Amino acid sequence: MTPPTATATRTARNRPARTKKPDGQWALDGTDPLNDDERIKQEDPGLSCKQRIIELYSQQGFDSISVEDLAPRFKWVGLYSQRKQNLGGEFTSTMTNTELQDKYFMLRVRFDGGVVSTEQLRTVGEISQQYARGTADFTDRQNVQLHWIQVEDMPAIWQKLDSVGLSTLLGCGDVPRVILGSPVAGVAADEIIDATPAIEELKQKWLHRDEFHNLPRKFKSAISGSPRQDVTHEIQDLAFIGAVHPEFGPGFDVYVGGGLSTNPMLAQRLGVWVSLEQVPEVWVATVRLFREYGYRRLRNRARMKFLVGAWGVEKFREILETDFLGYRLADGPAAPINPGNRDHIGVHKQKDGRFYVGVKPTVGHATGEQLIAIADAADKHAVTRLRTTVDKELLFLDVEEDQVEALSKDLDAIGLYTKPSEFRRGVVSCTGLEFCKLALVTTKARAIELVDELEQRLGDLDVPLRISLNGCPNSCARTQVSDIGLKGQLVTDEQGNKVEGFQVHLGGSLGFDPDFGKKLRGHKVTSAQLGDYVVRLVTKYKEQRREGEQFREWVLRAAEEDLQ
Repeated sequence: MTPPTATATRTARNRPARTKKPDGQWALDGTDPLNDDERIKQEDPGLSCKQRIIELYSQQGFDSISVEDLAPRFKWVGLYSQRKQNLGGEFTSTMTNTELQDKYFMLRVRFDGGVVSTEQLRTVGEISQQYARGTADFTDRQNVQLHWIQVEDMPAIWQKLDSVGLSTLLGCGDVPRVILGSPVAGVAADEIIDATPAIEELKQKWLHRDEFHNLPRKFKSAISGSPRQDVTHEIQDLAFIGAVHPEFGPGFDVYVGGGLSTNPMLAQRLGVWVSLEQVPEVWVATVRLFREYGYRRLRNRARMKFLVGAWGVEKFREILETDFLGYRLADGPAAPINPGNRDHIGVHKQKDGRFYVGVKPTVGHATGEQLIAIADAADKHAVTRLRTTVDKELLFLDVEEDQVEALSKDLDAIGLYTKPSEFRRGVVSCTGLEFCKLALVTTKARAIELVDELEQRLGDLDVPLRISLNGCPNSCARTQVSDIGLKGQLVTDEQGNKVEGFQVHLGGSLGFDPDFGKKLRGHKVTSAQLGDYVVRLVTKYKEQRREGEQFREWVLRAAEEDLQ
């Protein structure tokens, strides 16, 4: 290759630096929209479509819905168009969203903090039976999702939800999503601090404000005062977890910038201690910072994790305190990491002497009939308060001691397990190919089959094991932080056919040494091989583990061939 001449070198050196493209940060670049999504959000707020649904679309049907309301504005009211049936994963990358979508919707009902009454759950069950073909799924964000919803039925559904104080608004879209909370807030005997007042203040005073309805992307937050650290704080945009300050007492440690999907990042400690009274204002200030400084030009870089990654937590804290709070937060110690299970399965004593009972519907799957049966069982045993969890469990609070055994039997009879196997306890899946337009493979039915097979062939396990099945790379089922993470994709079988399968990630974890799973290079399993693979893997672990060694620890030292 001929070296450049001196003249050419000088010319390149003297050339003006290329102007950096703006990132769409409102505080730095102005508010001119840099893509269609930003234009649509500015031209008409997302929530504006609710009235059009009531007055126009419900009267004239699916075909009358404007393209820009259908996507993205419908998300602001909790609606996603669902996938047409019988379109295999091979069509996901070859068909447009419009071609993939059906004339039915997924509807997301918010349970901020996981709080739901028996009356509310019964109402959701009735809506499921009447309008959603009996579908109902608990999610890992403490919501319930329904399918097969028609736009014609939305006014009646909203009226029914409104009558019991439930909402679908801000269920999706570039907004603050449901605020996660400890499902045992206010009742757990070991609670550091009850975060309920902070969540309630945010719900009642802040969430409805227009200023929070046009963020760069979705904003996921969590507030828990439980020492179990039961809100997956490491993968939230903003999370508050219970911590005791040596001078100020019980309050919260703060984490920012977590998230999974195709660019996973663990949240980082902000290094501060926040009192219960400060939580709402710190939450509000953080959302405002994200609104003004978040990247809007490229949607795949618009989550807050990218801003925290670029700035670092020191700069993030400085701008938060100086420009948005107006005062310096107290430095704080890190909350001790919870060493055990974070879930709430089984029977536990409350601080008032009564009990709460935690049960697990397999992969969070339920039916409208089941929701009504759950409410009936709760009423029968004088339970009025229920909670959902980030592990798709359901908790029954305030159970009298003499009712615990009878309630547990009634719940077992309707498919809710108070003593599930570790396989059933730890399995999580996303919606998958059944309804999701992004999915490549079937997940929910596959997960249920897998649990049944593992129980039949292996019985149980004496340590926690989290298995997640995700239909695409977006990690709605938290693939990267599971012991066995299975990311759906089309793979080639032994006959050379493209079939449903999974890329394998092993040894991911939250809690102690949080980390992303080890991706086995070149190793994929077909859906048909999945049961044999997991049985083989768990058997190897049981044969080789050292005393007290968890699955993720074994993965780090196991021979590559033993993980295949």
